[in-house]
Amino acid sequence: MRFLSPWVFLLLLIIPIYLFVRIRYRRTPSIGFPSLANIRKAGISLRQRLSFIPVFLRIASLILLIIALARPQMGREKIKDVTKGVAIEMVIDRSGSMGAEMEYRGSRLNRLEVVKRVFREFLMGNGKNLKGRASDLAGMVSFARYADTMAPLTLGHGALLRFLDTVDIVKERSQDGTAIGDAVALAAARLKTAEENMSSGGDAEEKEYNIKSKIIILLTDGQNNFGKRTPVEAADLAAKWGIKIYAIGVGGEGVNTVKTLFGSFKIPQSSRVDMSTLEQMAERTGGLSRQAEDEESLRKIYGEIDRLEKSEIESVRYVDYRELFVPFTVAALLLILLERALACTIFRRIP
Repeated sequence: MRFLSPWVFLLLLIIPIYLFVRIRYRRTPSIGFPSLANIRKAGISLRQRLSFIPVFLRIASLILLIIALARPQMGREKIKDVTKGVAIEMVIDRSGSMGAEMEYRGSRLNRLEVVKRVFREFLMGNGKNLKGRASDLAGMVSFARYADTMAPLTLGHGALLRFLDTVDIVKERSQDGTAIGDAVALAAARLKTAEENMSSGGDAEEKEYNIKSKIIILLTDGQNNFGKRTPVEAADLAAKWGIKIYAIGVGGEGVNTVKTLFGSFKIPQSSRVDMSTLEQMAERTGGLSRQAEDEESLRKIYGEIDRLEKSEIESVRYVDYRELFVPFTVAALLLILLERALACTIFRRIP
């Protein structure tokens, strides 16, 4: 509780002055008697003992009125977090070549599975060099011959990870290919309309969200060989909309495990990633390009992106005050009415 006008409490000095004047200058009416002995024998009645009550009620009402004039207020502190985060679109290659093996924590997994697992660490944190991106919007586009939006931009990263689990290497040959340009253009279009989508359909948290920057993280192990747009055209589109591209070429020299009736055979596979094009895409948008040959190098690249793209969280504190003078005023008026009623009836003095 606080008082908006605490200086009003100086009026409390009136009370001792009032009591002093009342006692010092009170003129007691007197009636002449030849002797007071019989009157003293009569003692003091209960009404006389309680005769202080009207004065007490008057002083109490005066104190309550002074408190009301001081404007008592009850405050309730509110804390509002304002987040300025990064809108991230993951663009993941799921073409057949992503089936080549890479090492992950001592096991041999295909490239796509390694990409998915390290992306999970990047998004949720791994307790080491990756702290997670809890304050950032994240969405996902996957591509082979065609690009598809797998998840819209959202702060609900748990839902995004469930969509991530459904991303698998393309099975049909008619669907295989590498449409890097179309995938990047689709991701850029999703980022361009991010603010509109959040204000129209997002929850309260997303509606108050401020986008600090927009980035695309592209992961591919191949060369663009399908699609309407070239990677450079898509990069120019992203640059026009203020979107940076972090292009990661996945895989070096690897092997594919082929299972036949006579057993499993490992077939060496050379890297076909087009780093030259990835570098151009990054340069045109102000991002960076890197090549990851194993899980550790991929994790380091994510760490580098973590340091470059930081989100901001500001806490705004404010206090909402509620006026409390009304109950004090009402109580004072009731005491005044009670004091007047008692003074005119039970404690009436004549003269």
